[in-house]
This record gives sequence, structure tokens and C-alpha cells, in this order.
Amino acid sequence: MADAKISMYLPPNVNPTQAAIAYGCRALPKLNEELQSDDLLTRQKALMALCDLMHDPEHVYTAISIGCLESLKALLKDTNDLVRIKTTEVLCIMATHNVGREGFLEHNVIQALSFLLSDAQPACRENLYTAFKHLAQLPAGALRHCVCVPPSGLWLGPGFEMVLWGGSVHPSPRAPAAAVRGQS
Repeated sequence: MADAKISMYLPPNVNPTQAAIAYGCRALPKLNEELQSDDLLTRQKALMALCDLMHDPEHVYTAISIGCLESLKALLKDTNDLVRIKTTEVLCIMATHNVGREGFLEHNVIQALSFLLSDAQPACRENLYTAFKHLAQLPAGALRHCVCVPPSGLWLGPGFEMVLWGGSVHPSPRAPAAAVRGQS
């Protein structure tokens, strides 16, 4: 008769950066706690799990009501590039839902996002642009978006060939000299 052996090795298809989200109704509060952790890997795992969960509008509503937006706003200032990229990705996914856009306006997320317009990571700027595009679908979001963007326009950099002009976005291979220098 054969003996059962328990292997000490992980199966080959286990992703170590993915957090276990089998907490049921406690999943989002647990992830919100993990977003505030001092451990970098814990924050990254929580962001990866949130990227998966935020496709459901009910989860977006719950996340907003338990205070995830405040935790995400704090992570926008993180020194780690991956944390900032995944944070903007979570916010971008949340902005696809009407309840997420309303939450952005209530919690002043637009201003927090606007500080990343000059981020060194193109993925951050791309997620930021997509979130702003979704926010502009609400009349109140469009008005706040116009206030955050200078009237002269802002060039987002060579990796992201878009120019913001007074709240609207125009594709452009080159930015005007005044926009590059930051002058009006």
C-alpha cells in the first residue's frame, strides 16, 4: 500500500502576489486594513485583490462606505511605483461605475489624483487619464475636472502622448511649447 506524501513545495500555478480574499462579507474591511499596513507586500497584495473585486458595483459601494477611498488616497503618495500604479488602477476601475464616480466627488479624490499628473510612471498617468475620462461623464465631475486642469493645458510626457486642454483631452504627438514649459 502506498503512503501519502505531503509536498513542501507550492503548486506551480500559485501566484504569491495574490491575496486570499475568502473572507466573505469581511473581505473589504480586511483589505482596507491591509491597505494601511506598513508591509509593502501586504499593501501590494491588497491592491491586487481590490483590482479583482472592484468590477462589481456592490463591492465599490461597500468599499466607499467603509473608507477605502481615504486609504487609496493615502497610497497615491506612496514611494513604491507598483503601489501607485495599482492604486490608480483600482481608482480607474471604481470610476467606471456611477457609484464610484459619486464617491470620488464626495471624498475629493480628483484633487488627490491631480498630484500624479507629472508622475514618472506612464502607467500611473494612463490610469489617471482614464479615471478622469470616466469622471467627466458626470456634469459635476466635468466641472471639478476643469478646475483641476490649468486652462493653458498640461503635457503628460513622452510616454503618454496626450495634452489636456481646459478639461478636454486631445491626442497630440507634440505638446505646444507653452504647455511643456508650464507657461500660459
